[in-house]
Amino acid sequence: MFIDIHVHASRYPNYFPAGKPMFPQAEDLIKRYDSIGVEKAVILPEVNPEASYFMQSVEDVLSICGQYPDRFVPFCNVDPRAVSNSPDAPLDELILYYKEKGCKGIGEVSPNLPFLDPKCQNLFKHAEKAGMPIIFHLSSTMGYTYGLYDDPGLPQLEIVLNKFPGLNFLGHSAVFWSEMAELETPWDRALYPTTPVKKEGVLPKLFRRYKNLMGDLSAGSGYYALARDPEYAVHFLEEFQDRLYFGTDICRMNTSTPLVDFILKLRNGKKITENVFQKIARENAVKLLGLQ
Repeated sequence: MFIDIHVHASRYPNYFPAGKPMFPQAEDLIKRYDSIGVEKAVILPEVNPEASYFMQSVEDVLSICGQYPDRFVPFCNVDPRAVSNSPDAPLDELILYYKEKGCKGIGEVSPNLPFLDPKCQNLFKHAEKAGMPIIFHLSSTMGYTYGLYDDPGLPQLEIVLNKFPGLNFLGHSAVFWSEMAELETPWDRALYPTTPVKKEGVLPKLFRRYKNLMGDLSAGSGYYALARDPEYAVHFLEEFQDRLYFGTDICRMNTSTPLVDFILKLRNGKKITENVFQKIARENAVKLLGLQ
């Protein structure tokens, strides 16, 4: 029923300091998927040091996907500071190597650098040339966190959308989705919003202007962006039905997946059509990633 555009998995049990569990193993994830109707998922390796205690290689993800090719799709991930920590690093060598190994995209891109940092621009340039979509995590601050930084109103994101028209950017995180509605204060974008959409924010305007902007609906951030105002959510899902992707962002075995019930309720209540549901649930991912 669903293709999950965003999940994390490990080849073996691993733990944060103090025994806190990290990503689930593939076998456990499959059991969870069988219970919620996910047929296939994109595994995103964690390579940015800001994002986790646990660093992961792309080879880990390739190994998992090789073991379960009918259930998992590999993405590679390339830190913009890789190779030489410079704006002219030959990142294409890494990207093309992993593309040849079967990776379908790049992500979750999470270094705590501004979108307009020259090293990030270098990554985008090589990703565009390679035809590899990017899933990015957006941050509201520089320091003490992870994710690409942008200012309120997403001016840096707009510049890169315009500069790299051939690169598909899949946005993710509370900071990204909070811009669906007009912000009352900049701090609003660091939270999961719960108030109705009184006035559209910059995000739907960017979706209308830039066809290479797409939406990763995973995690609480994607769910709350829709659940805050179900009536507006229906409008948003219908208008951008060709560029929205179901996801879970399961990071622990007990990670909740409220988007499953929410989008099924919209379909079963005939708030969205079966065609819209199928596109967001799986068909957009099939098309974007060239899946069988």
